[in-house]
Amino acid sequence: MPYPDGHRALYRSRRGLLFGVCRGLAERFALSVFWTRVVTLIAFVVTGFWPVGAAYLLAALLLKREPGPWEPAYRKYAMDAQYGAARACRRAADGLDARLRRVEAAAARDMDDWDARLRETP
Repeated sequence: MPYPDGHRALYRSRRGLLFGVCRGLAERFALSVFWTRVVTLIAFVVTGFWPVGAAYLLAALLLKREPGPWEPAYRKYAMDAQYGAARACRRAADGLDARLRRVEAAAARDMDDWDARLRETP
């Protein structure tokens, strides 16, 4: 997947063999996927499961999946929808606030009218 700015975050690859960790590391650091897998396998065999296997499983659990080709368009759509919803809520709140001020002003006028009537009665 091409990255126009040249920067690529660390992700698990969607095209990997086992969780996509080795391919994700290789793509991030511009290494050969084959040699990354070979070094990982050799380290796994030499050191046993504990350090390398645990680190691999931890990376598989912690790293996010690589974004698919649809994600930038979806993210823009989601952000536009979110901002549009926030704008609509703000407009509705402003409209309700204006209506509330009108109701309060009408109620205050009515109260002033009643106060004046009550003062006039002997």
